[in-house]
Amino acid sequence: MYQYVDRPLSTLDEGCRFLVWSMRAWVTTLSQRRCPAESLAPAFARWRMIGGLQPFHRAMLMFNRDALETFAFCPMACDHVSEHEAVILELVSSLRDRGAQATRETLELVVQEDAVGDLLETLSKLGAAMAIAGIFPAHPVAAPQHRD
Repeated sequence: MYQYVDRPLSTLDEGCRFLVWSMRAWVTTLSQRRCPAESLAPAFARWRMIGGLQPFHRAMLMFNRDALETFAFCPMACDHVSEHEAVILELVSSLRDRGAQATRETLELVVQEDAVGDLLETLSKLGAAMAIAGIFPAHPVAAPQHRD
């Protein structure tokens, strides 16, 4: 998570940027009392992610309903990744990088116990759709350290 938090969006790959945009658009659309899945469908289709729309929508619903704390997302125009956006980016990428058990352990710290299994499966489906679309989130490259 820490590799994503407070990082400028411009330093992230297109999969990370797509996922952050999707989170923010989902929250914005919901706050306008519109259906997020319907509103996000055209963008998901353009990115060859229509197969990932249902698991993304379901994951966001579960974070909204079952999170142990209220998730906060940045406004659409913000150039940096919020803490909770970073958590979701890490959860999606950790399934591939660290495996299901490690991701499950992280989810146990984030959502209610009854939601852990369903959310793990949902995030797995989302990650698979992103991989098929060629936009699976990558870990950001560390910024070079300047020597004085």
